Amino acid sequence: MPLSPYSCVLWDVDGTIADATPGIFPRLLEVLASFGVAAPDSAAMPRWVGPPLYESFQNLAGLTPDQADDALVRYRELAARDGYAASVDIYPGIPDVIRAVAAAGIPQATASTKPENQVRAILDHYNLSDLFTAISGARSGTVGRNDGKADVIRWALERLQEAGADTSKPVLIGDRHHDVEGAAEFGIPVIFSEWGFGDSVEGDPAAFRAADPAALQPLLLHESL
Repeated sequence: MPLSPYSCVLWDVDGTIADATPGIFPRLLEVLASFGVAAPDSAAMPRWVGPPLYESFQNLAGLTPDQADDALVRYRELAARDGYAASVDIYPGIPDVIRAVAAAGIPQATASTKPENQVRAILDHYNLSDLFTAISGARSGTVGRNDGKADVIRWALERLQEAGADTSKPVLIGDRHHDVEGAAEFGIPVIFSEWGFGDSVEGDPAAFRAADPAALQPLLLHESL
């Protein structure tokens, strides 16, 4: 039975488990156009993946808080229309890592600022939900517009604890500086997923880097002697 240096594993979703950009980008462009905002340069689009959209509509598009509220509602209406799992790809090799960690008896949870109902829809679509002890994401609607990485990490840990999981040595896998900063509030080490959307420097404070899912698994599981 493989052993792990961690008692539980927390996963970011966008840029770590799933690439949702084929659906995210067209919806973003449609919403921005409705506010008269020019389409971002294609090289800048990855900056939209990971942070809470309410924050990005203000920081990246220059919308006011009230406009960002409206933009978030419009975006989520489009996502619901299209189907939350539509145009979402799971990164090759990631399901194998998730299954291996589950088979080793290590509890897992998501910790995503993507709305929780969307996270669950994606995991359900790819038959991965049963491998997670807890699914944690941002709250739906206006109440969840400011839910940040630290919030979803806290909820993930609480749900793992409620399920009887050992949360004494957690690790978070993520691809943006928000993951590193949110985990730091709890003293949680981060494995930076270099296949995601973050710039390389965003992973500098992380405990480890993984170039691809094949490099990730040995960081989570070691063969017992």
